Amino acid sequence: MLDASIHTPPAPWVQIYTENLSTLLRFAYKLTGCNHQAEDMVQDAFFRLTSAPPVTSTRISSSKDQLNYLFQIIRNLAIDHYRKQVLINKHIAIDAEEDDINPYEISPQKIYEDQRLLEQLSTLLSELPDRTRYAFERHRIFGIPQKEIAEELGVSPTLVNFMIRDALIHCSKLF
Repeated sequence: MLDASIHTPPAPWVQIYTENLSTLLRFAYKLTGCNHQAEDMVQDAFFRLTSAPPVTSTRISSSKDQLNYLFQIIRNLAIDHYRKQVLINKHIAIDAEEDDINPYEISPQKIYEDQRLLEQLSTLLSELPDRTRYAFERHRIFGIPQKEIAEELGVSPTLVNFMIRDALIHCSKLF
């Protein structure tokens, strides 16, 4: 049998939500510029609020604080949405650039530059400690999971993660 208190939002939150719905929607619209996203965002904010542990609702007692808390949740959701869109747009742009590359139109200059870059990268990798270089190559080039590399080296997965990070930092000198 399900406990109804788990799925029923506290009455003060429902009242704050319903009384200020149009204000919350206008606020979300100003952040997103889209009515549909604003509606989704306000609904998601209310869902997150009501599914939060009861400690949250007891600490925020005044209706003004409750409304401000809802605004903060909507603002945070808008920031998350914006960050997600930036990542999506970035990947779309990268995919579009990759589509524009014709392997038969690569110039000798580009081939030379790429070979030079690989030589420099190889030099940087040779400067790394053997374990670090091994972990980096196994993970980044061959796609071996860090956990498996940790077992091969007899170290913790956390240490493997740090070795890969150190190798990336070291190789970033090239760029």
